[in-house]
Amino acid sequence: MNQWQNINRVVVVGLGITGLSVVKHLVQLPHNLDIKVIDTRANPPGQTELPQDVSLHAGGWNLEWLHQADLLVVNPGIALATAEIQQVIAKGIPVVGDIELFAWQVNKPVIAITGSNGKSTVTDLTGVVAAGCGLKVGVGGNIGVPALELLNQDADLYVLELSSFQLETTSSLSLVAAAFLNLSEDHMDRYDGMEDYRQAKLRIFANAQACIVNKEDAQTYPDTMDKRLIEFSLGNRGQFKLDLHQGQEYLFANDAPVLASSELSLVGRHNVANALVVLALLAEAGIDFTKGLNALKSYNGLTHRCQVVADNNGIKWVNDSKATNVASTLAALSGLECRGILYLLVGGDGKGADFSELSPALASLNVELCCFGADGAEFLPLHHSSKRYESMAEIVESITPKLQPGDMVMLSPACASFDQFNNFMARGEAFTQLARQYA
Repeated sequence: MNQWQNINRVVVVGLGITGLSVVKHLVQLPHNLDIKVIDTRANPPGQTELPQDVSLHAGGWNLEWLHQADLLVVNPGIALATAEIQQVIAKGIPVVGDIELFAWQVNKPVIAITGSNGKSTVTDLTGVVAAGCGLKVGVGGNIGVPALELLNQDADLYVLELSSFQLETTSSLSLVAAAFLNLSEDHMDRYDGMEDYRQAKLRIFANAQACIVNKEDAQTYPDTMDKRLIEFSLGNRGQFKLDLHQGQEYLFANDAPVLASSELSLVGRHNVANALVVLALLAEAGIDFTKGLNALKSYNGLTHRCQVVADNNGIKWVNDSKATNVASTLAALSGLECRGILYLLVGGDGKGADFSELSPALASLNVELCCFGADGAEFLPLHHSSKRYESMAEIVESITPKLQPGDMVMLSPACASFDQFNNFMARGEAFTQLARQYA
C-alpha cells in the first residue's frame, strides 16, 4: 500500500532531535514533498541544520500551515489534546509520529518494548545480546538514535523502545515480538487517568505476532485474548521464569534452564526480570539466544540507571537519574544492598505524582532523605530523616564530611529533571561530576 498517495504538503510539528530526523527522512523520499516545520519555541534546537527549502515557523503556531497540510507529523513531546492539533484531527487530516513513518518504510524484522519502567534497559540489552548472536542490530526509538535514522543502518533486526507518547501516533507498526513490561503511575499531567495511559501503551500489541506480558502485572495484558501471549515472571510461572535447577536459581525459557541468576552482572531483582524479557523477545523473533549468553552475563547496565559512578574508601556513589517516577525509584530500592547509611537524593519536577508509596520502602532502610528541586518539599513527610536543599551540589557538599565506609550516595529522584536540568542525562552527568569531585 502506498501511504504517500495524495500527500504533498507535510507539516512537522516540533523540531529537536526527533523533528530533525523526520525532516531529513522526508527530504530523501522520492515524493517531492512540500515540507514545513512549526515549533512554538522562539529558538528551537536543530533549526540551523534544516535544509534550505524547508520553511520554519518558530515562536508560536501557524494555523494556515496546519489546516492546509495533507499530513501532520507530531513530535511525541506535544500532546494530541493540544487545541491546535485537535482542530487538525477534527478536519480529518492524518496525524502521525516518527514511528509511524518508520513503519511505512521498514523492511526488516522489528522488536519493540514499552512499559513504565525498565524499557531502556530491556531495549539496550536485547540489542547487545542479539549482536552477541552475530546479528547486525539497529537500536533506538525513545532511547539513543531516532527510529528513522536507524533506517540508514544496514541491520538484520531493529529493536525499538517506544513511549506511550510515541504509540499514540502509531497504528501500522508490524512487530515480530512486543513487550509491555509493567504499568505504574507516570505522565498523569498528560493523561486522563491510568486507564487512558494503559490504552496508549497497549497500542504496541496492535500488529504484533507475539505479545510478551508480565505475569505479575495484569495491566500489561491486551484486552482481547486473540493474541499469542508469552508470560514472564520472577516467580515459578509463565514460559520465561525463575526456578531452581541443581540447587541454584536459574532463568528458564520454555521449561529449559538457561542461566543461573547469579551469573548476571546486573544488580537488583528488577534486572533479572529484564533479562527474562530479553530471552522471550529473542526467542519469539526466531533468534537462538544461547549464542549471546556471554553478552547477557557481562552486561552491567545503562548509563544513568543504577550505575556505580564512584567507589572510594568503601563509599558507593550510584547514578539512577533515569528514575523519573516513583516506580523506578521503588525498583532501585528493592534490589539494594547497603551496609551503612543510604543518602538518597530525591526531587525535581514531580509531574503531579503521589510520592507516598515510597514511605514503606524508606521505613525499612537506614536512610537519610535529601530532597531538592521544584517539588522537593513534597518528599519531606515521607521519612523522619528528610531535609530540604536547593540543589544537588548543596546536598553533596553537606553530606560528604559525614560519609563512612559502607555508606551509599544514590541519586534516584522519582521526578523529571526539567526544573533544573535539560534532561535526566544532564542531571546524571552533574551528579557523576559531583561524585568524582567529592569521592
